[in-house]
Amino acid sequence: MRVGNSPIKKRPSTNSRSDPAGSEDEEIRTCDFNNQNVSGRFFYSSISNPTNTNIEERLYRRISPVGNPNVSVVPILEQWVQEGKPVSQIELQRIIKELRIFKRFHHALEISQWMSDKRYMHLSTKDVAARLDLISKVHGLDEAVNYFNDIPAALKIFEVYSTLLNCYANEKSVEKAEEIMQQMRDMWDHKTPICYNIMMNLYYHTEDYDKLDSLMSEMEEKGIPFDTYTFSIRMSAYVAISDVEGVNKIMEKVESYPGLVLDWNFYSVAASSHLNVGLVDKAVEMLKKLEDRLPTVNRKSFAFDALLKSYALIGNRDELYRIWDLYKKEKLFNKGYKSMICSLLRIDDVEGAAKIYEEWESRGLPFDFLIPDLMIDTYFRKGLLEKAEALVDKAIAKGDESSVELWYYLVIRSLEHNQISKAVEALKKAISVWSPGSKPSKETLSVCLEYLDGKVDIEGAQMSINLLRTEGISYAASHEKWLNFTRGGDSMST
Repeated sequence: MRVGNSPIKKRPSTNSRSDPAGSEDEEIRTCDFNNQNVSGRFFYSSISNPTNTNIEERLYRRISPVGNPNVSVVPILEQWVQEGKPVSQIELQRIIKELRIFKRFHHALEISQWMSDKRYMHLSTKDVAARLDLISKVHGLDEAVNYFNDIPAALKIFEVYSTLLNCYANEKSVEKAEEIMQQMRDMWDHKTPICYNIMMNLYYHTEDYDKLDSLMSEMEEKGIPFDTYTFSIRMSAYVAISDVEGVNKIMEKVESYPGLVLDWNFYSVAASSHLNVGLVDKAVEMLKKLEDRLPTVNRKSFAFDALLKSYALIGNRDELYRIWDLYKKEKLFNKGYKSMICSLLRIDDVEGAAKIYEEWESRGLPFDFLIPDLMIDTYFRKGLLEKAEALVDKAIAKGDESSVELWYYLVIRSLEHNQISKAVEALKKAISVWSPGSKPSKETLSVCLEYLDGKVDIEGAQMSINLLRTEGISYAASHEKWLNFTRGGDSMST
């Protein structure tokens, strides 16, 4: 959760432009409807998809509830083995794939490493490519490059190089990406658009739009077919410069392009593109085409989420509820409730969002603080502090592992609304439930103290110091601020 510049709880970063690659990987955490932060859909969708077994489903069911990336899933895997249950490489590959879809990269990487380090399974090129991508996301580009350099030459095939290219592109490292792209041109004559799409996406995000057409021309010369991503990227670039004629030109080309099968995701991007250039009626037309493709969609939740977000942007409350009624006929999980609540809040239907929240509570799904977080944010913005506090209390009663952070969140929100006494009480509660395993960062505590700077009485400050000492919390810089305050009597800023 992020409040202003405070490090209370991190959320995914957002950009001013949407990613044209698609939206299937997105997990809704905020009400930023202009961002479709997506990566990784160009690769690894070809991992074999065997019939689900009860064994695999139960193993994933054990791993799935561990949402905190700082909590290891390795003990779950070890316990599984100790119970004498079999685990195959293909089962682990499926779980890794699922975790990557939901952006749980830390856990996916843990399983990938456990698979080879503890189970001594031979890694396929797909496994190597997946791990390279995960290392980049978890540990950064330098570590990914180091891993790539250590990969045996026999495994450095097109797919692995494509992943490295994507790693550079994600970091907007244009020169290195162009270097790898040229190496791939020299080594292979693949007739797939994957690498061209990666480079087009890179140029789109670095606003080097002139290079998009040259890449598409090269693809045509080499007989490399365009796919929906190719067109989506080019369309989004036209949107970025508000070129309505360009958007229409791409749509005409798409609809006449031979052999191209348009999926729901393309129509989602097309709808967003038309909305961004003010063509609402055309956007609605795209959403209807998206909806027509629902029967053929494997992961319908992603398509439904896209529909909800788009109709929220349009501001059509009736369509939101109509789509929700369709959505509820499918299996609904936390992600769906987050999407609907966020969509209703986007059109300021707070009462409707509260009802969906109550419905979520009644379902007994695994607790996900990101759902009450949406309502807490709203209640604070509306000045409904009692309702916000009530939801924080409920979250803590659920045994949420981040309860200390929840109280710090309440501290900052109370201070933003000049509720000083509430802030001090929340700070006391945060300290009282502090445990050695749940210490927030120094930055988090510092933010709270800075907010309290010059606003708290000496008695309250001294009481907090005593609590800090009692609980064995020893952040020197933070203590010094409080001590200066109590000694000086009027400021913590020295």
